[in-house]
Amino acid sequence: MDDFIKFNDLDLTDSVLKSVEDLGFTELTPIQAKILPYTLAGQDAIGQAQTGTGKTATFLITIIEALLKRPFQKDELRYLGEPRALILAPTRELANQIYEDAIALTKFTELNSICIMGGVDYEQQIKALDLQFIDILIATPGRLIDLIYKSHVFLDRIEAFVLDEADRMMDMGFIPDIKRLMRYMPSNTDRQSLLFSATFNQDVMNLAYQWLSNPVFLEIEPEHKTSDLVDQHFYLLTEADKFEALCRILASEQADKVIVFANRKDQVKRLFNRLGAQHNVVMLSGDIDQGKRERYLDKFKNGNAKVLVATDVAGRGIHVDDVSHVVNYTLPDQPDDYVHRIGRTGRAGQQGVSISFVSEDDAFNLPAIEAHLNTKLKLEQFN
Repeated sequence: MDDFIKFNDLDLTDSVLKSVEDLGFTELTPIQAKILPYTLAGQDAIGQAQTGTGKTATFLITIIEALLKRPFQKDELRYLGEPRALILAPTRELANQIYEDAIALTKFTELNSICIMGGVDYEQQIKALDLQFIDILIATPGRLIDLIYKSHVFLDRIEAFVLDEADRMMDMGFIPDIKRLMRYMPSNTDRQSLLFSATFNQDVMNLAYQWLSNPVFLEIEPEHKTSDLVDQHFYLLTEADKFEALCRILASEQADKVIVFANRKDQVKRLFNRLGAQHNVVMLSGDIDQGKRERYLDKFKNGNAKVLVATDVAGRGIHVDDVSHVVNYTLPDQPDDYVHRIGRTGRAGQQGVSISFVSEDDAFNLPAIEAHLNTKLKLEQFN
């Protein structure tokens, strides 16, 4: 089943092929080549894949094709607030990114996609749900449960279900919410289900086999956990010297567009306030309402802000191609978060630089990162 190289090799409807061409996709990524032949045939699938492997397009194309090939009959009753496909994402940024991709991939079809998540005006979302029939609903779990309880959304007609970043869902404590949502959906034999996760442990696997029906398991190891396009540096310094080191990095000519990661919301807020005196800076963390997040992210994307300070939860959904530097102000507690962070630079074939500060407070996170990358990291002095 691995002979598929181009999107043209797959049996896709003309409108999907047209939007794929419009987006400039020609060749399938490894995960698309591996999974799409199964999922387009209606099979459930579990995919192990990092962000940036083309998994979003994989599940969106699967859903869009399934919906287009089973159009609603003239005499079939449809109800408002009753989606045909549901995609669950752990963070607002990721939900929004999936929504934007869904809009791009359905633009030559009549399919209607809606994104609902916390932090966005409630009434506005209800208005969007009441405006027209929904085909694809992209949601974060909390807001979706809320709207179901208030009878604005009904999941009894779900034909396709996607759970994205299952490992992150688990870390964020969303599993009870997802179990609750499952009860509103048709059984796993009456819908197609796809589950994606960057990492798998026994708990994720147990849930996957409960929620999916005879799934095919496909693992796509990234060629390298970290890209060769990212020049990685680890600087040994004291906690007290970090801020001055960061300022020197930002002052260098090469530092064009920089993301600074910190582990906690209070650290992000403090950096945002301190850096604001010299730089155009924006921040992303769980405390910031959705409208503001989107404005901040747009400002960073279009170059009006040079620096973005973020936590990991916020950092997962950031897709900006021309980030020159990523700075780990604090080393992440989870080694795969290190891979996600530095993957924000060195994208789309461009070189990038990642700089990690290693102080007495960070050093204990280093061995786990080394084990994850399967390499001994070289510590340098910051001059």
